[in-house]
Amino acid sequence: MDTLTKIAQLVEKGQIQESKATTQKALDVEKIPAMEILNKGLIVGLDAVGKAFSCQKAFVPELMTAGMAMKESLEVLRATFESSDAPPMGTVVIGTVEGDVHDVGKNIVAMMLQGAGFKVHDLGIDIPVAKFVEAVKKYQPDILALSALYTPTRLAMAETLEAMVVNGLRNKVKVIIGGAPIDQNFCNLIKADGYAPDAPQGVQMCKKWLRSASSESHPHGLKEESA
Repeated sequence: MDTLTKIAQLVEKGQIQESKATTQKALDVEKIPAMEILNKGLIVGLDAVGKAFSCQKAFVPELMTAGMAMKESLEVLRATFESSDAPPMGTVVIGTVEGDVHDVGKNIVAMMLQGAGFKVHDLGIDIPVAKFVEAVKKYQPDILALSALYTPTRLAMAETLEAMVVNGLRNKVKVIIGGAPIDQNFCNLIKADGYAPDAPQGVQMCKKWLRSASSESHPHGLKEESA
């Protein structure tokens, strides 16, 4: 069994310490690139348990332990993603909206954005609308990424977008949303700029926005578009 397959299986089974140790070995000993470990090991394992959960072949405890294994293993990769000296492709502020304390999906997106060359300001979980507004004013990001796992908490995304309008910030930042209860219809409803069903597609969308902005040489890099 190759190392990446082993990592995927360890995450799927929720074997926290084993997953973390194998990730460290893959990075330090086998010199496997961090992005490859993330995409072909950790994400594969988390996807597997997610699919099993949706088919009622796995349950909440398995989902939680797999998430913990993923989180601990991501910490091993964090320094690698944060150590690049290359100029950032763009700046992203990311956070899980108020009332929601889930961070595994958000952490994956943040890691992949860092690996793709973005400077990422991760605000964490259960973030009030006012804190998102404050962060956009402070960091002047190109993109604001909002995450939610619980259906009721997705309404905080709409409130955040409304606050961006009220504070005169909406035309200065692209807003991408994601999470289990989110779909394109909801994205259209709250007038976010984009929705991504998973982390890789989210990163690709952000990169596309930045490339487009660069080619247009638009002030602050980004042009507001309707979803």
